[in-house]
Amino acid sequence: KINRSKRPYLVRAMHEWMTDNNQTPHIVVNAFFEGVSVPTEHVKDGTIILNISESAAHNLKLSNDAVSFRARFGGVPFDVWAPMRSVLGIYARETGQGMIFSHDNEQSDTGKIDQNIEDSRSRPHLTIVK
Repeated sequence: KINRSKRPYLVRAMHEWMTDNNQTPHIVVNAFFEGVSVPTEHVKDGTIILNISESAAHNLKLSNDAVSFRARFGGVPFDVWAPMRSVLGIYARETGQGMIFSHDNEQSDTGKIDQNIEDSRSRPHLTIVK
């Protein structure tokens, strides 16, 4: 029996819910995770925040294995690739509401539903920029 991670399913569900509610989904990615390809000049404290809205992330794919899309960073196109295990959380830019994922192995991967990122004091790298 394969025990699949909940993470890709939760990311897809939250993305769909935020999009349906006219919110802007952003993911927080561990930029130093093996296989991550992001513009390093936008990495801060080991993480990068990526806008995965339909208007910003072109050809967005949220597979069980990775998040991939093409976006512009400072006007320069870049093909982003982030293994799903590198995604630390997803939240709506407008409200800060979303999910933070555990750092445990995939077998015990759990999402904390309706966690307000602003209230998560133990993860200072997840801050809302207005």
